[in-house]
Amino acid sequence: MASEPSEPFVKIICEPLKSKNPLVIEGFPGIGLVGNITCQHIIEEMGMKYVGSIDSRYFPPLAVLFNGIVYMPVRIYEAPKENIIVIISDIPIHPTASYDLSKALVDWMISIKAKNIISIAGIATTTGLRRVFGGATDQEMLKKIKDKTEIFQVGTISGISGSILTECFIRKIPAMGLLGETPGPNPDPRAAVEVLNVLNNIFDLSINAEKLMNQAEQIELELSKLAEQVKTTESPMMPKKEFPMYG
Repeated sequence: MASEPSEPFVKIICEPLKSKNPLVIEGFPGIGLVGNITCQHIIEEMGMKYVGSIDSRYFPPLAVLFNGIVYMPVRIYEAPKENIIVIISDIPIHPTASYDLSKALVDWMISIKAKNIISIAGIATTTGLRRVFGGATDQEMLKKIKDKTEIFQVGTISGISGSILTECFIRKIPAMGLLGETPGPNPDPRAAVEVLNVLNNIFDLSINAEKLMNQAEQIELELSKLAEQVKTTESPMMPKKEFPMYG
């Protein structure tokens, strides 16, 4: 008797998209929650529509609520006029889940014919600055960020952000990583503002970052619990030269 097919480790449930060859931006919780904060602000400022979610047996058993309504913890949003898709997570992704999740995500990005993929994360330093560091999967993408970011010469990107970039490199998909400099693990909206400024510059967007800066203290307070969860999920890496990198 034939056995029933096992349920996939990762499920992406998404309604048909209106965007053609979209720019895909992803932000998962990592150091400083830079990716999460940046993507949430983009969603709000652009009035993006919730179009889907990602589920996995790797994810913790929980529900996310906004104004009393249950949402999935990893969600997909679309701004069809601007041809932009945003993937955002309210849960840290455990390293053991990163491989399967990144493969499923990149498969999906190929299926929607994504033009470029942007992975946003944080990088912890002790400089007290708020620079944006960049890396890319090919020379063409590197040219786009060369004069707009600090190109990271030596280092690693851990976690889901690094896994997605590696998968894009293997599949020869144009992708870049933007890492906002932050002094530590606490939520850092100021680092997210700098990443937004770089995104505006590279892709000729007009996302207003002033509101995010004005709400910095409130965001830091609201996201402190998620930042604590990230600390227990991610293991810090020693710097090879000047800076460590995180997903």
